[in-house]
Amino acid sequence: MPALFAFLHHLAFLAMTTVLTMQLVLLGQPLTLPSARKLRVVDRILGVSAVALLVLGLLRVFFFEKGPGYYFHNGAFHAKLTLFFIAALLSIYPTIQFLRWGKAVRQQQIPQLDDRKRRWMRIIVHTELTAIIGMALCAALMAKGIGQFGQVT
Repeated sequence: MPALFAFLHHLAFLAMTTVLTMQLVLLGQPLTLPSARKLRVVDRILGVSAVALLVLGLLRVFFFEKGPGYYFHNGAFHAKLTLFFIAALLSIYPTIQFLRWGKAVRQQQIPQLDDRKRRWMRIIVHTELTAIIGMALCAALMAKGIGQFGQVT
């Protein structure tokens, strides 16, 4: 069972990385009705993947791996969670923008996206991707026991 949860956890991570990359690419192109639709769908997949990553990760911590004593006494674990929540908070702005496009998309119209807003959204998605890559580094450090402090019970 631990291997299954590890696989699903890694799959959710890969899904997040993939859809963030898709957002970045789509936001780098002129906005069209099909690309606006894709951005809205991809953003939903990002949300589902993020929730799955968090839930599966917590299940692994509490039930399937080394136990909370190990993880809660590991700086890399704390850094990984911090990076996750930074990425989650950053994702709010693009999500709100994509949700606002709903009416225009339903009416078969291209949503309005000025250059300034597009630039900010791309910066945000770049930052989210950077945080996600940082999470992968933290996971590798944790797997090797790096970052351990205090007493492990």
